[in-house]
Amino acid sequence: MNRNWTNGKIIVRFTILCWLGVLCLANVSFALDTEDTSQPLVYEGKSGIGVGKHIVFLAGDHEYRSEETLPALARMLAINHGFKCTVLFTVDPKTGEIDPAADNLPGTEVLKDADLAVIFLRFKNLPNKQMQPIVDYLDRGGPIVGLRTSTHAFKIPTGLKFSKYDYQYKGDEYKRGFGRQVLGESWSGHYGKNHVMATRLDVPEKAKTHPIMTGVNKPWAQSGGYWTVPVEGSEVLAFAQPLENMSPDSNPAKDKAPCPGVWVRKYTSQDGQKEGRVFTTTYGASEDLLDDDFRRMMINACLWSVGLETKITNTLNIDFVGGYQPATYQFGGHRRGVKPAELADIEVSIMPADKPIVVPERKKKKNNK
Repeated sequence: MNRNWTNGKIIVRFTILCWLGVLCLANVSFALDTEDTSQPLVYEGKSGIGVGKHIVFLAGDHEYRSEETLPALARMLAINHGFKCTVLFTVDPKTGEIDPAADNLPGTEVLKDADLAVIFLRFKNLPNKQMQPIVDYLDRGGPIVGLRTSTHAFKIPTGLKFSKYDYQYKGDEYKRGFGRQVLGESWSGHYGKNHVMATRLDVPEKAKTHPIMTGVNKPWAQSGGYWTVPVEGSEVLAFAQPLENMSPDSNPAKDKAPCPGVWVRKYTSQDGQKEGRVFTTTYGASEDLLDDDFRRMMINACLWSVGLETKITNTLNIDFVGGYQPATYQFGGHRRGVKPAELADIEVSIMPADKPIVVPERKKKKNNK
């Protein structure tokens, strides 16, 4: 009788333990899934000129595939040159999947120890807790590399805590927001026909000796032109010449004189004690990286911005790491169903070709901004 009762106890205990085990496994799985959606993507090199330097990349635009451009640059800078590179994406808060249009950029607190921020955002209105670390970084005068739509990175309604960073902000103390005050220009309109006219970037003679242009000869971009008039004190490194079509050797577009497409400048920290280096280009769609000269310019820009200009040579490695299969830029044209963690393996292509591109019908029109 006692023995049966004891056996019964053992069976009951075993059953309870089994159920607890199932529940624990379920909880662990949930925790891991939650963590995967919120953890930033990190590539860290082991040797090279960038060891000890941390670059943070902020990706989130609706059209030009920043979610491809920035992790590709991060891999090159980490694996080829030794930097620690953290890539943050705007993600769907429910699924954790990369969503270029989302106003949700988890992980910005890593900017606290960043040596450089590479920004490729468009029209973001982030939660205050995500925006605050970006503002803190700017307040300390951290170096910035800004690409394409970052001239209009933020679209924040009047009256909100961070509304002065809006690309249309009208207050004299921070007129036209982050784009104008930090990068040197806000959104000023397309120049030529986007998706129809590519852009040649002509390096003026006096800029050829700038470290960023080391080994850079004839860069061109598949993305169309933006009209710009950078703030006084900006040093233009390349003028953007719209072309008749999408071929790099096509003729200049009629009635389209060149305007600045690449420049550098400095901005001042909130306390006025530090000047942060800034590199800005109004180009940088993921397909633009396929051009060797453009890609080299971007690698050089990151090195210069973080203060490593003496390490720039015309033979620096600019090879892609892992496969690179950029999607043609268009609104809503990103690959669906990709979570940041899926790009952690450097052998995984950016982006995985098996992920679908589903462009919503309403977004198939030719593009604005």
